[in-house]
Parts: sequence; structure tokens; C-alpha cells
Amino acid sequence: MQLKEQLFQTTQARFGCSPDQCDDHQLYEALLILTRTMAQNRPAPKGNRKLYYFSAEFLMGKLLSNNLLALGLYGEVKDLLADLGRDLGVIESMEPEPSLGNGGLGRLAACFLDSIAALGLPGDGVGLNYHYGLFRQKFDQGRQTEVPDPWIEPDSWLIPTGMSFDVPFGGFDLKAVLYDIAIPGANNQCANRLHLFDVAEPAAAPWVGIDFDKGDIAHRLTSFLYPDDSDDAGRLLRVYQQYFMVSAGAQLILSELESRGYPLNTLADHVVVQINDTHPSMVIPELIRLLTAKGLSFDEAFDQVRRTCAYTNHTILAEALEKWPLAFIEKVAPQLVPVIQELDRRMKEAHPDPKVAIIDGQNRVHMAHMDIHCGFSVNGVAALHTEILKNSELKPFYDLYPEKFNNKTNGVTLRRWLEACDPELAALIDSCIGPGWRQDAKELEKLLPFQEDEAVLDRLLEVKQHNKNQLCRVLWATQGIEIDPQSVFDIQVKRLHEYKRQQMNALYIIHKYLEIKSGKLPERPVTVLFGAKAAPAYIMAKRIIHLILCLQKLIDQDPQVRPWLRVAMVENYNVTWAERLIPACDISEQISLASKEASGTGNMKFMANGAITLGTLDGANVEIAQLVGEENIYTFGQKSDAVIELYKGNEPDGRGYRPLDCYHRPGVERLVDFIVSPELLAIGNPAELSELWRDMKNKDWFMALLDVEDYISAKDRAVKDYGGRRAWAKKMLVNIAKSGYFSSDRTIEQYNEDIWKLK
Repeated sequence: MQLKEQLFQTTQARFGCSPDQCDDHQLYEALLILTRTMAQNRPAPKGNRKLYYFSAEFLMGKLLSNNLLALGLYGEVKDLLADLGRDLGVIESMEPEPSLGNGGLGRLAACFLDSIAALGLPGDGVGLNYHYGLFRQKFDQGRQTEVPDPWIEPDSWLIPTGMSFDVPFGGFDLKAVLYDIAIPGANNQCANRLHLFDVAEPAAAPWVGIDFDKGDIAHRLTSFLYPDDSDDAGRLLRVYQQYFMVSAGAQLILSELESRGYPLNTLADHVVVQINDTHPSMVIPELIRLLTAKGLSFDEAFDQVRRTCAYTNHTILAEALEKWPLAFIEKVAPQLVPVIQELDRRMKEAHPDPKVAIIDGQNRVHMAHMDIHCGFSVNGVAALHTEILKNSELKPFYDLYPEKFNNKTNGVTLRRWLEACDPELAALIDSCIGPGWRQDAKELEKLLPFQEDEAVLDRLLEVKQHNKNQLCRVLWATQGIEIDPQSVFDIQVKRLHEYKRQQMNALYIIHKYLEIKSGKLPERPVTVLFGAKAAPAYIMAKRIIHLILCLQKLIDQDPQVRPWLRVAMVENYNVTWAERLIPACDISEQISLASKEASGTGNMKFMANGAITLGTLDGANVEIAQLVGEENIYTFGQKSDAVIELYKGNEPDGRGYRPLDCYHRPGVERLVDFIVSPELLAIGNPAELSELWRDMKNKDWFMALLDVEDYISAKDRAVKDYGGRRAWAKKMLVNIAKSGYFSSDRTIEQYNEDIWKLK
């Protein structure tokens, strides 16, 4: 049946009218139903071994375009809508973005699911069906406020499966109801699943903000991603969430294993579990518990599980290397405690070093330690990050298990992050090298001979300007923000965290503001764009947002500065905003403190869209620099080795990093002190700005003051070089050509070859 006919039948059955009589939302619903059915009807890839990818978040983004591309229908649907006088972009705007993730961890998981399906590998995601996400960000009087972010409508991408599993908590059981989202593979006829578990009777959204009864586990467990953990109730809720996910997921694994006709004692031959960061770590003792309950001995169960489970470490930050009090697990899942204690006993017997204990002297369970001891693979997500794990952060484990450690540099799906979000650039690439890069990203290297083709370079600049113009229109239409499309677009979009150093970018803005006020005009106008959410309980991160919004207002009101410098922070940054900002970017800010960013995947998306990286030699920036060459990237700052030594206090005087010494440099002090200047205090909250000022000069945990002068110099060089338009276009072209290495298809191929061995 032709697509046009299928759409007619869908709208007729659903709304009693033809497509041309439907409004935009009705057309969106019809396309959702049609696309969901097509994806759902595709068979799962076949194989004797299946992957279950456990993750606390899956930041899927809007799914209509992505699914249309995977189904090979994008162009046909676009043309069909055009014949109806409709625009696919407008129809897509009707779609609420699934609130199933927050930052890079969740977006990476979504890219991975896309690539697993595209490569025809049997592998499903396992997570939770959050109803209200992390939160929807609002700006009120220069501050971040939080409200629920609902996304589940009567017609959504969720497919009820009719399956459920009983999860045994301490004192009560809770039914885990299973919903699926179909993940169709691009360029094949297969589809995997994202399995999402939910409570049977979810609560409505809170009346005010995102405050709710954290003790109402039966109804609130799946309300929010990462509930506020500033109190014991919040921390306990996180443990409830984690056990709910892994218990239901483990039961699903064993039920599918048995339905495939395999005995339980062959689990490791037919199943691999990838633990994405430490949130799903309890899947290890839960699988052991379930297997022993079904008749296997502890030794047999342990042998199967340790050959089934693999662990990905995404950061060296302590907040993501979870350590839960054993008392919390006793309350949430007392049946797990004997299993964890037995694992701890065995590991201590074999390896008495307390630095590698599963249960430490304070009776805390170290989730990462359990993952490493009781799994067969431990991987970092960039070459530098993996070396830091091996030589520093996880060295005692590397000394024990060198064979387990490996690197899998992250990647992004170019189907979404170039083909879908930057169609003008995709068309230009097609005209130069043909469409083969859409299936094999390595073919992007065929662009390199076009470095001297002036027509291609000029067209590349035209595409970038087109994207910048589009962003300007969207910013004005949605948030009333007016910016100069001819200015340099300098963009930093990512989770708000001090180690990512948005505060250092703010100091650059202050530097430029003061220069302009003194009469020194920049080479050309610059617009600094931010997008970021701060965790609700992360006070310092919220203060940094407040500072940025104060600077935005200060500059907006200053006719002397405004023509040369603009600051804008988009409200409620998400995948949809990323798809608008990334194609429009000239300078990509990747300025984390060296050694702290495991990978970064935003840097990969930006380079694929022709932005030039301004960054420290941290995470995947190191590999980007190696690929594109020093002339096509702007690097600055202390290297990771030096930073690690500073943290250790291994300076000659043993004192380590001293922020006050950096603060008292004349060029730095005036920037930091401007935070409490009369100009800013008149706009912002004096107490919050003063606390931020004191923190930056006295603590500065992530060493913004150490690198700020070098950072300013590097950014000024980039802005100056932007004026040589064809030379800049060459840099853009090289970055696009080299971005193919960072395809998540390559990453998943490596995971499969070295770890999963699915086919």
C-alpha cells in the first residue's frame, strides 16, 4: 500500500477526515501512529547472543524524524506534506520530547541504541519510564526554577507490552509494568526495543514545582529522573529506582533466555549486560540471587554473571562512582545484602587491599568496585580517560585485572546529528562525494581534496550562515532574544557543572565587556550562547546560571557594548535546542578542566557540523586534535598530568593549587571582582553573586582561574582568524571530513568486536 493511502486510512480511522482536512497536531498523531506501527512490526535482529544495555537515562530527543529516516520514509513524507501545503518541521514541532534523560550519558545511550539497530545487532535498552523527566527549566528574575516536564500523551511512542514483573522490596512488592519504544535500524528491516519499566499507578505531577513525597514509592518511583538527593529520603528513592530497574530487567533477561530455549546455566553464552555507569550496578547481585533461587549454586551463578556483565565508566567524579550505605540496601532490597556480602568476602579473601573492597570500613557498598570485580570488561570512553583510569583513578584494579580494561572512544549518530539536523550541509556533502557517507561515515574523508575548491568553501560558508539565520529567527520567535546573525556564534551547551567551566566563559564575557567599555573594540561582534540545566540541589551551578543571566541583561541594556558583544542563554536546553544550536555554531566551547571530562560528545556533534573546537586537551578533544591537526583546533590550558599533580598537592611546596595566587594576577582579579561590581549587583541577587565571588577566589575547585588568561588569548585568536573567511572554511571542511571517526556506528562495532561478540 502506498504511503499516501496509508496516511489517508490512518487519519480517516483516527479523526474521520482526510489528511488535507487535519490540523498540524492531528497530522503529527497520524504520522506517529503510522511510523510506530511500521517500526513495531519489524522483526528483531537474530543471533544466539543478545545485549541488554542498562542505563538510568536515554535522552532520545524527538523521535519522528529519526524514525522516518531509519524507515527510509523521510523524503517521501516531506514531499507528501509539501503537496498538502504543510511543512514537516512544523509537524515535528507538535511532538513533545521524551523526558527520559538529561545530559551526555543519556544522549550517548540513545545514539548507541540507534547504532546497535542500524548494524543489525540483537540488543535492547533497559531503563525507567520517567513521567516528568529531570525537570523543565524556567528562568524567573535571573534564576533557574524547576517545573515538571510531562511528555506522555494519549498517543505516544510507548508500546504497552502487557508484561509485568513483581519487584520485591523490603516489606512490600511493587509491580513493574513494561512499555517498549521500537528502535528501527537504518538501512535494514530490523528493529530493537527500548524497554522501560513503570509503576502500575503513577502519580500525577506535583502541584508546585518538582517537590513531592519521596516516600510514596508505589506511585512516585518513576516520576522524576535523579530526584533531589540532598536528604536521606531522596537518596533512598534513588536506590529504590535503581533496584526496580535492575530487578525487573534481570527478570526480563531470564524469562527471554528461557523462552529462547536456553538453560539458565548457559546465560553467559547467550546474554551480555552492559552496565552504563554505576546506576544499574545492582543487576550483578540481583542476577546471582535470581539464578540461585532457580536452582544454580552460588558458584555457578557467580561464574555465569561475571562472564555476562560488562561495565562502562563515564567519569572519575566521585558523584558518579556511587557508594551506597549498606543500610540503604538493607531497607530497599534486604534479599540482596547476603549476596553482596558474599561477593565482598570472596574479593577480600583474594585481594585484601582495602582500596579495592566492595564494602568499605564505613559499611558503604562501592558500586564501581563490584562492577570491576564481578564483570569481565571495564571500558573508558576516550583514550585519555582510559589511561587516567588505568594509571590513576582505578590503578589498584588495573594492577589486578589488566586484561579487563579497554577503551571505546564514544561516538554520535550522524543520522541525527548531521543528516537530520543540518540537511543543507548534508546536501552539500552529497554533491561533493555522493551519499555513501550516510552508511559509512569514514567516507567523509573524501571531502579533504575540496580544501582548495573555492566554490565548495563559499557554499560551506553560505550553509553556515543559513543555519545562523534560522537560529536567530527561532530565538526571537520562542524567547524574544535578538542577536546579530553576522556575529561570531560562540556556543557552550552542556550540563551545568563547575568542571565544565561555564564560569570561565563568563569571565571571558566580563573581559570583553570591560575592554569595550574602555574603548577597545573587538575584531568583530561576538555572540556567546549557553544552554544548560543545573541539578536542583546544586547551588553553585545555579549561581553560575544567575551570573550568566545577569551578564545577558547587563549587556542587553548597554548601547555601547550591545553591538559588539551579546550573551544569550536558551531556556530549557534539550535535544531539540541542540539540533538548532549545533548547526549554527562557529566556535565550539569544550573547556572542561583537563582530566575531568571523560569524553564529551557535544564536541563530536559540533565538529561534524563545521564548528571549530576551542578546548582543553581533555576527553575526546585529544583525539579531535590528533585527527584535525593543530591548525584546525584551538587548544589552551594545563594538561591533565599537571592538573592531577596539583590535586595531589605534589607541587614543590606540597600545597597544590592555590586559587588566591591566580586571583591576585592583575588581569584576573578585575574579572572576578566584577561579579560583585555595582553594575551586576544592581541587576542580580547580591548574596548569590557574593557567594560565587568568594567561592571562585578562595576555592575554585575546577581551576577556572588557572586557565582563564590562556583561554582568553585562545578565544581571541579564534575570533581574529574567523575574519579570514576561506581559511576558516578550510578549517570547517577538515573538521567535517575527520568527524566520521566519531560515528557511534564505529564505537558500537568496536564494542561488539571486543566485548559483546553478538554475531
